Amino acid sequence: MTALTALRPTPSGLQQWWVLSSRLIAPTLRNGEVAVGIAVSAAATASLYIPLNRLMDGPDLKMSSYAQYLVPLIVLQAIAFASISTAFRAATDSVQGINRRFQSLPIPSLTPLAARITASFYRCLIGLAVALGCGYAIGFRFHRGPLFAAVFCLLTLLTGLALAILGDTLGTKSRDPAATAQWLLLPQLIFGFLSVGIQPLNRFPEWIRPIVDNQPISRLVYALQALAGDSGDGVPAVSWSLMWPALAWVVGIAAGTLPWAVLVYRRRTR
Repeated sequence: MTALTALRPTPSGLQQWWVLSSRLIAPTLRNGEVAVGIAVSAAATASLYIPLNRLMDGPDLKMSSYAQYLVPLIVLQAIAFASISTAFRAATDSVQGINRRFQSLPIPSLTPLAARITASFYRCLIGLAVALGCGYAIGFRFHRGPLFAAVFCLLTLLTGLALAILGDTLGTKSRDPAATAQWLLLPQLIFGFLSVGIQPLNRFPEWIRPIVDNQPISRLVYALQALAGDSGDGVPAVSWSLMWPALAWVVGIAAGTLPWAVLVYRRRTR
């Protein structure tokens, strides 16, 4: 028995991460999670574009169509939904004691956290693809070539990664998965509708414009609109002054949350 135990291979940390990531990703194809993500992106596109297309279109939009203007916000909404799913999964694992079970096994303490972030990145990829597909259906196009399109996708996925870390931390700390998802949905809606992703800044009341202009979703929308470009010349050129506020928000959220995430996860698994 001892000889058999000695010959048993010890899986590497990379193999353990892959197994735990597969545990979270594989069921999404069977339990309808992917289908729900696709439906949410399609519903968000329809619910925003159909009623607002004629209402919001105008000369001060400075873009060829409202679809070209709106899709960056739709993409960010899809990414935010992925972070809510991550928070729900983390809260479920925490409440059911799965994190503590992992802690009793011979695996690195942060491997389950890395696996959940990987699964969230997978959801972000699906959300981005579906949101862009819906955007193309209503008339959105990339006008600045494949390089800027790739940067558009990269910035979106980095945003999703930062939100995933935040969502996982809040979910791990929570004792109620359903309440966690609802609380994360509220700021998503507030920041989304109070952003330049819905309408130009000059259409908001003057007293709230500084908040709208400088909040994270607006800064990301500015950057994504510039990266996507337009058939006209109303969209500003891609520049460092336009990109750095968006990057600062993304890096700031990730850098501020990651140490907290490690601390919360280790406390939860003791």
